[in-house]
Amino acid sequence: MVGVKQVSSKNHSWTKRRDAKAERLKNVEGISSGKVIPTDRIIEALESLIVPGDRVSLEGNNQKQASFLSAALNKVSPSRIHDLHMIMSSISRPEHLDIFEKGIAKKVDFAYAGPQSLRIAQMLEDGKVTMGEIHTYLELYSRLFVDLIPSVALVAADKADKEGNLYTGPNTEETPTLVEATAFRDGIVIAQVNELVDELPRVDIPGSWIDFVTVADKPYELEPLFTRDPRHITDLQVLMAMMIIRGIYEKHEVQSLNHGIGYNTAAIELLLPTYGEQLGLRGKICKHWASNPHPTLIPAIESGWVESIHCFGGEVGMEEYVRARPDVFFTGKDGSMRSNRTLSQLAGQYAVDLFVGSTLQMDQDGNSSTVTSGRLAGFGGAPNMGHDPRGRRHSTPAWLNMMTSDDPLARGKKLVVQVVETFQTGNTPVIVESLDAIDVGKNAELATTPVMIYGDDVTHLVTEEGIAYLYKASSMEERREAVAAVAGVTQVGLKHDPKRTDELRRSGIIALPEDLGIRRTDANRSLLAAKSVEELVEWSEGLYNPPAKFRSW
Repeated sequence: MVGVKQVSSKNHSWTKRRDAKAERLKNVEGISSGKVIPTDRIIEALESLIVPGDRVSLEGNNQKQASFLSAALNKVSPSRIHDLHMIMSSISRPEHLDIFEKGIAKKVDFAYAGPQSLRIAQMLEDGKVTMGEIHTYLELYSRLFVDLIPSVALVAADKADKEGNLYTGPNTEETPTLVEATAFRDGIVIAQVNELVDELPRVDIPGSWIDFVTVADKPYELEPLFTRDPRHITDLQVLMAMMIIRGIYEKHEVQSLNHGIGYNTAAIELLLPTYGEQLGLRGKICKHWASNPHPTLIPAIESGWVESIHCFGGEVGMEEYVRARPDVFFTGKDGSMRSNRTLSQLAGQYAVDLFVGSTLQMDQDGNSSTVTSGRLAGFGGAPNMGHDPRGRRHSTPAWLNMMTSDDPLARGKKLVVQVVETFQTGNTPVIVESLDAIDVGKNAELATTPVMIYGDDVTHLVTEEGIAYLYKASSMEERREAVAAVAGVTQVGLKHDPKRTDELRRSGIIALPEDLGIRRTDANRSLLAAKSVEELVEWSEGLYNPPAKFRSW
């Protein structure tokens, strides 16, 4: 038998990445003072540390922005730094795309591009951006540890000390994930901070993971993204919220859940202390949340509905309120909240009973997308939380309630609820026969159609017409009939036979408000626990400090 010849590694280097990093670090020895890069020399430092073709992870999630570093990257010389492969969870700021116009960057992998969705669609069409993939948040974060490992990470934090230890405050967000993926594969990590201090309130990221810190010329950009003024909640949204509380939360005993951004979910939160209390549901539903600290949750917290909230990120103006409610929020000894986008996304995927979301378009099969004609918005975290995780093994009443078979191997299912008004502003139908995303995907040369939530994951569809209990449908044809039955006067809805609606009601596949004991005339804003931001402040005993643009008193 011939033995396998062993290949000697005597002359093979196993530290190429580490050695390459050491060479780069030498380039800034005359620029930095220890780990501190002077504010006015950040562009020079970036030109010395980044090389053409690098993968650069730039923190720019849908709230916290490494805005000083992104602006500095936009000012480097394209002759020195070019063809970068950018990895951004959110394309949110103008300079995020300016760098492609200038040739500094060439390719992008991202998750969400709401504020820049129209521009990126046009730039893609014009050939100014090369598309990697449109991801979910967890998908993008996961690939940072496999095949999208960054060469450089540009992140943001509240404070740092001279050793590079970081304090992220209430907006930890995705910072630890971006840093860890880069630091432990010998990439370079640069953190912008609001201030350099001698002693931190707590250490959120150790300095041994950080190569450089630089004090920004102004605090990092932070948007009050999850604040919704109750004044703008409509009677129609109140009606849908009542249906959700009665026809889904109560019916299925939903105890843990995720609420995303929007007036539909804000209406639900503000009805819990009123309509929910009338139904006697306090202590029975909506106890545990994976959600940002929505100001519209304050009345439910104050009236004893909420036991715990783990957050993806913070929210401007909620800092003191969170600090004063440590029994509800995850806070450190300093009183500041510890958010974590990656872990909260995982909690929203595996640990909660229910996800509630909305969309820009839904087809007759229940597939939905926020990618529409001329608009490449991406998905964010909705697909992570808006699907049935097949790896789940723990059971809850709501999960078990989705079982439709007596098979001993039958499993439960996560509740995935889509809430839409049948028409958007401008009389544009939401429920359509075919998604725009099909053509957008073809034009962008994407390998697959950019669907946000697939129809076979959706268990419930709620419109102003009623609820479609899609998990009960025995066939695709019946599922389509249930969607059409609540699609109103859209093209999809107009094809539905009203006689079939009565049959679906009798079989419990759809429910109209009256089937749930809800009178449409009762659905009005008078049911809201708070009808303005000012009343939210009153509920918080003055602890909530809303941004100026939400102050009308």
